[in-house]
Amino acid sequence: MTLVAGIDSSTQSTKLLVVDAETGRVVRSGRAPHPPGTEVDPDEWWNALQRAIREAGGIDDVAAVSVGGQQHGMVVLDANGRVVRPALLWNDTRSASDAEALVQQRGGGDVQAGRQWWVDNVGLVPVASFTATKLSWLARAERSNAARVAAVCLPHDWLTWRLAGYGPENPRLDRLVTDRSDASGTAYFDPKSNSYRPDILRDTLGHVPLLPEVLGPLQAAGCTPSGTLLAAGAGDNAAAALGIGAEAGDIVVSVGTSGTVFAVSQEQVHDPTGMVAGFADAAGGFLPLAATLNASLVLDAVARLLALDPIAFDELARRGPSSGLRMVPYLSGERTPNLPNATGTLLGITLDNLTPSHLARAAIEGVVCSLADACAAVEASGVAGARAIFVGGGARYRSLQEVAAQVFSMPLVFPEPAEYVALGVARQAAGTIKGALPGWTAPREELAPRNSPEPLAGYRRATHLLWSDSAIPSPPA
Repeated sequence: MTLVAGIDSSTQSTKLLVVDAETGRVVRSGRAPHPPGTEVDPDEWWNALQRAIREAGGIDDVAAVSVGGQQHGMVVLDANGRVVRPALLWNDTRSASDAEALVQQRGGGDVQAGRQWWVDNVGLVPVASFTATKLSWLARAERSNAARVAAVCLPHDWLTWRLAGYGPENPRLDRLVTDRSDASGTAYFDPKSNSYRPDILRDTLGHVPLLPEVLGPLQAAGCTPSGTLLAAGAGDNAAAALGIGAEAGDIVVSVGTSGTVFAVSQEQVHDPTGMVAGFADAAGGFLPLAATLNASLVLDAVARLLALDPIAFDELARRGPSSGLRMVPYLSGERTPNLPNATGTLLGITLDNLTPSHLARAAIEGVVCSLADACAAVEASGVAGARAIFVGGGARYRSLQEVAAQVFSMPLVFPEPAEYVALGVARQAAGTIKGALPGWTAPREELAPRNSPEPLAGYRRATHLLWSDSAIPSPPA
């Protein structure tokens, strides 16, 4: 039996799966948490990976390893391979004003023209999540650190580099590698031409650092010091698409700490509103994606407030009626819509509905409707969705599944819970050995949409009450 390993280095933790390369069966696994916050020393990821490897019983017997990682994180290295400052993660919003300035600059002060320039050149409009805006913040706020930057990479790039035996003790910056899916989330890479944009780097960081080589989907990234093959790896959403086996017509709704809605496409989308990013996928195509900053973290926060564990919270939300108590779930600002400084709102409070069960239900409905708005944005960008596949920890809530069936207008699919990012890069590792991706599949439960417009239509409108940018489209009826 040939074994491969898939690593998911996410915002909250490292998950490692050792998998049978022929069948996709998980043989063993390991996990280790990451520290909280929106900036993290990358050594924390490395240490968590070592703990996960030990918990999984080691990886000396695997033929290939691949890393999937949280996208957009800014990892900056000096000429000696040392981390210059803690990495800014995707959910760090301090570069929001820098994103606005970059749009204004390219449009000569005209926001619409600026958005169009970015969409035409890199497939997305800058928001605080993207790496280029974080580099702009670094050059503005920490000039001495910016001047020290010799190389810029992403979380999965840095971990692959470290697995290959590089670091401060062996600082071969020229051995940094990435893949199209992760590079396409930087805002200084054009996924259509597969090339970096040095002019954008000069406009942000002030100089052009060394950047990782962009590998093809099944191109090897090298080997570990012990000789284990390293695959190219991928950004987490592209890895999840591989893990779930997403195909054309599938819209994947990932309910993790944050929410993402993405589709498999052979064509790059160009959305000048900035709501949908024209990312690349990990199989040679594209992955149009809309992201929200608030998904399971909202549910976790309400569960903590109510002193409930996840199972009890889910049961309470199922019992709570939809009664006019509405939550706009922008607890951490928001990316879709692009409102980095927004806060959450409770609407329609009455003496009758200010109860734990109503609040639990309102949290579920608010999150689902926010994800539905993101799905509508992806479809409006030109992607035809035949079904929605729900993954992530939040998708396990039965209350969320039931509300989603009322809100989404297409069939819903709920695969068996699994670590789909880690499975996806394990599948890539197997494909790198064999020269083609294996055809792993996962059991699925399908729910037909109920299309009940009221009272949840009120939620769809409520999630837009804070949208002030006239360029953002109105919610669907």
